[in-house]
Amino acid sequence: MVLALPVLAAGCVVGPHYRAPELATAARYAETAAGPASSAAVNGPISGWWTQLGDAQLDNLIARALAANLDLDTAASRVRQARLQEISAGAAYWPTIKVSGAAQRTRLSENSVSLGGLGGLTGGTAGASGSASGSALGFGLPGSELNMFQIGFDASWQLDFFGRTRRSVDAADADAAAAIWDLRDTQVSIAAEVAGTYLGMRFTEERIRIAQSDLSRLQQMLHLLEVRASGGLASQLDVRQQQMEVAATSARLPLLESQARLQLHALAVLLGEAPEGFTVDASSMATRPSIPADILPGVPSELLRRRPDIRRAERQMAAATARTGVAVADLYPQFSLSASPSLSSSTLSKLLTGGSFGYSVGPTVVWPLFNAGRTRASVNIANETERQALTAYRKSVLTALKEVEDALTRTAADQARQARLEQAAEFAEAAERLSREQYQGGLVDFSRVLSAQGMRLTADEDVAQGRATIAQDWVTLYKALGGGWRDDDSMPERKAH
Repeated sequence: MVLALPVLAAGCVVGPHYRAPELATAARYAETAAGPASSAAVNGPISGWWTQLGDAQLDNLIARALAANLDLDTAASRVRQARLQEISAGAAYWPTIKVSGAAQRTRLSENSVSLGGLGGLTGGTAGASGSASGSALGFGLPGSELNMFQIGFDASWQLDFFGRTRRSVDAADADAAAAIWDLRDTQVSIAAEVAGTYLGMRFTEERIRIAQSDLSRLQQMLHLLEVRASGGLASQLDVRQQQMEVAATSARLPLLESQARLQLHALAVLLGEAPEGFTVDASSMATRPSIPADILPGVPSELLRRRPDIRRAERQMAAATARTGVAVADLYPQFSLSASPSLSSSTLSKLLTGGSFGYSVGPTVVWPLFNAGRTRASVNIANETERQALTAYRKSVLTALKEVEDALTRTAADQARQARLEQAAEFAEAAERLSREQYQGGLVDFSRVLSAQGMRLTADEDVAQGRATIAQDWVTLYKALGGGWRDDDSMPERKAH
């Protein structure tokens, strides 16, 4: 019968039964409504989306960050902690067994009264302990001393008739799953941060090269003006204005170089390393990163399965539902079985004999009849927590959809803008070349050259910044799509450094 009790209890689980919510999503994203809906990108390179660049250094940096980032260490520790909570919650299924031992020497008060075999009746609070007094019945005399030796076991088993333990285990399981999805969400963020910082550094290096090229061209023009001025063909005003352009362009370089160093420092921290002495291979910096122009984001329904933060919110909702069941179970009686066999003797030599054996065994029922509405309030609190978790889940879905739509919008707009900026840069370069030729031919004054130079410098900077913006849009879109985590159960087991 005792063995059958857990089976009987399994059919009495109270509280709400969890069902994952179903949210309707559009057939495709608004920004891709004109094109075909495709899931190829989601099922293909999205897990390691950065590999599309073919940059071995970026691949290496992200791999190192996923192995050593400190935020990931913290998230992995939370996973291990949640799994230990699962063990702790599941332990309630099993009996609790404790062993105890005691050795006491007791002196009865001389002012006690012996009542002919009924034991010592002590005055005040200076009497013997309960166990010693019980052993003294029949032979304890005022002022006498006696020993007591005892070994015993206490076993108790709370029967899960109404599913309180079952719901606690369900909650712990859901919490552990939520912690794993939180780890994966951190992986998504770390991969995006490393890629964004690295690409930002690459494009900063490109802006440095452009500024250096601009500076070289301005210096060549300054040298030409100085030669012409020495021959009386140019004024000192023209020379001074060109010197101003050279100085202004030269002033851009320290800021760009410091920005590249700051990005390098940020990379070091993302990889769990000290900024001092951290370097990356500079050979790849000589070329501009080639960002893929076409991105297929898949369909919105896939986002609900792909985004770790959505999956985490869903598991948190499951945990909240299970805890409602725990609160409901407290409305019902709690049944337990207990047994306490023991050996007690006033002499150590007789402790292990049959005459020293004693026990108590029996069932226990506890059912609070009145606690001023505390239990019912706990149920209502759990219900509200469950509603909040559902709201948080729905908001996480809407936020994810918004982030993807925003990223698609920005990407499309920045790509269209970049095409026009590059066209404007071509016109600016042609205008500068013509103005120089006309100036050298005496057809225009130097102010036309200065104006054309300024427009070309601005156009070059706009193009370089536009490329960097598109790279960040690309990173942001794949982060919004939930790219960057691996379905690898070994990741939560990583040890903190």
